[in-house]
Amino acid sequence: MDAGGMHGNARHLRRGYAHFTCRTRGPPCQQQVASGMGYFQVFLLLALIPGSTGLDNGLLRTPPMGWMAWERFRCDIDCRKDPTNCISEKLFRDMADRLSEDGWRELGYEYVMIDDCWMSMQRGSDGRLQPDPDRFPGGIANLARYIHDRGLKLGIYADMGSATCMGFPGTTLDKVELDAQTFASWGVDYLKFDGCHSNAIEQSIGYPLMSKALNWTGRPIAYSCSLPAYLGGLPPNVNYSYLGNICNLWRNYDDIEDSWASVKSILDWYSTNQDDLQPAAGPGHWNDPDMLIIGNFGLSLDQAQAQMALWAIMAAPLVMSNDLRTLSADARAILQNRVAIGINQDPRGIQGRRLLQELGHIEVYWRPLSHSANALVFLSLRQDMPYLYRNSLANLNFPAGSFEAYDVFSGKTLSGLTDHTIFTVSINPSGVVMWYVYPVKQSPRPPKDTGRYPYLRKKYRMS
Repeated sequence: MDAGGMHGNARHLRRGYAHFTCRTRGPPCQQQVASGMGYFQVFLLLALIPGSTGLDNGLLRTPPMGWMAWERFRCDIDCRKDPTNCISEKLFRDMADRLSEDGWRELGYEYVMIDDCWMSMQRGSDGRLQPDPDRFPGGIANLARYIHDRGLKLGIYADMGSATCMGFPGTTLDKVELDAQTFASWGVDYLKFDGCHSNAIEQSIGYPLMSKALNWTGRPIAYSCSLPAYLGGLPPNVNYSYLGNICNLWRNYDDIEDSWASVKSILDWYSTNQDDLQPAAGPGHWNDPDMLIIGNFGLSLDQAQAQMALWAIMAAPLVMSNDLRTLSADARAILQNRVAIGINQDPRGIQGRRLLQELGHIEVYWRPLSHSANALVFLSLRQDMPYLYRNSLANLNFPAGSFEAYDVFSGKTLSGLTDHTIFTVSINPSGVVMWYVYPVKQSPRPPKDTGRYPYLRKKYRMS
């Protein structure tokens, strides 16, 4: 099957939590274990792996930032016809060069992440996963060294199941520890663990088993779990308190596509279910609404600003999936906006919430930040013309006091605000206005083109 056909079939698996594959119908499906081990042997294996019972790796105290291949480059494995864009070591070296040379690394974009389709179609004679020899002739360890030499970190992909979503070798229960050891020996810094071609029993065992196995390697490897997406994303099927003890972050909804409709769908699902999702996020354990598609083909400039603003409000991973070699100046300006990044990386790690859904198709989002500051996003879901939205901070649950508001994308400051001041913002259709709001008496006024709180200026050497 060609790459396009494989993509079409596997996409159905990647997107929906109901689409895990059972090899038999009916009750026996829930009794299968990919490795053929019985329940006693599986739980004995879990118990015998040394290390802590939780993830306990001290990683990702703020949401991860970096670049991932999937949304932009998918499963393009034809390097003869498309050598520039195929999934190969050249692609990941190119992106590492761009992150290190074009100012991304200094802003926090530090991970270069391989997704599906990097593997050979067969494991090696020693049972280990191996990269495709034609597309990764230097091997993953050499690629990791190349990336590390540029001050960056390497992420890799595997799947808890008999095969990956695109049909490459999966990680069955008897291979979890071996694969964790392999990734550590290569110098991998981040693992995305998908869940295609597995059933609920295998997933409930395999995800915590991989957490233990990664700990036991002794190498700090951030752990991204797709488990919630295969369980419906919500309680009672998903226990987020437990998940936060075994994973650094998790996918819980559909894969993003290169369209505004996809961004809106993800945003609406997160907002509708925020009472369940928001408390689960925090330093070391994050909800992941999927990649930033800014700089691709499906978003206008206003929509690109909207995705950046809303992902910052949601304390979401800022993981780009685009072509950094050909990125437009406008897209780069949005993705490198220091204040938006600073809001996203706020050390309190509190995920923001949707406060209001107005009749005029305007929504208001809020996130509390360090130093008594707050972030606000005014989102227009209209399709007609710019909308003049009026409100006051008091109506948005701000305390009594005096404030200034810094417009994250225009760079302008609105002074003289009190909690009862009626302000007006003009919001473009499918666009946003994003404010960093701070009490006047508590926050010093930095230069207009910098972040608004002291730790930001220190981190980014702002004067």
